[in-house]
Amino acid sequence: MIIKSAVFTVSNTKISKLPAPDMPEYAFIGRSNVGKSSLINMITGVKGLAKTSQKPGKTQLINHFLINESWYIVDLPGYGYAKSSKSNRLEWAKFIRHYLDKRENLQCVFVLIDSRLEPQKIDIEFCCSLGERGIPFILVFTKADKQNRSKSAQAMEQFKKALLAYFEEVPQMILTSAENGTGKDEVLTLVDDINQRFEAPELAKPEEQQ
Repeated sequence: MIIKSAVFTVSNTKISKLPAPDMPEYAFIGRSNVGKSSLINMITGVKGLAKTSQKPGKTQLINHFLINESWYIVDLPGYGYAKSSKSNRLEWAKFIRHYLDKRENLQCVFVLIDSRLEPQKIDIEFCCSLGERGIPFILVFTKADKQNRSKSAQAMEQFKKALLAYFEEVPQMILTSAENGTGKDEVLTLVDDINQRFEAPELAKPEEQQ
């Protein structure tokens, strides 16, 4: 797939105000500071499309980006940012869960994992919550350029073993780097394949989206 256009469309926290669910949609989420915005910019080829920051927890809204006028990338707030207030964390968790459960055109969740770290409890728990609710997800390991490939492969294998304690089968895993473009083709090929099979859902009535 070639990205010909990528534009920001809307930010909000209300499912009822999201774009009409008539095109396939892919959500990106991970722990704060996992490199989510940089990865989105790399995949789309548009520098600054998703705002990057040295301060974790900057993304606090559901951000939609329209790609090739035919599908959406959705930038979700990161989870696990300890310096945010408890009330904020609970509020974010509530509307993230609401989005994941209610968004009928959501095709897949890309769960971002830092390839430099051992399996983190919060990442395992989030994957389990998706599995329990039957939400398809892909594991995307970030920051591959920060270490040699063998260490990244080792981290991916460790995470796979950790997930196998809860899953019969582990979802697809993709190694990426926002710096050198590793994994871009794999992500876009996966999206393109899913897009080919997408059928727009019947639009829900406004009161059903609240």
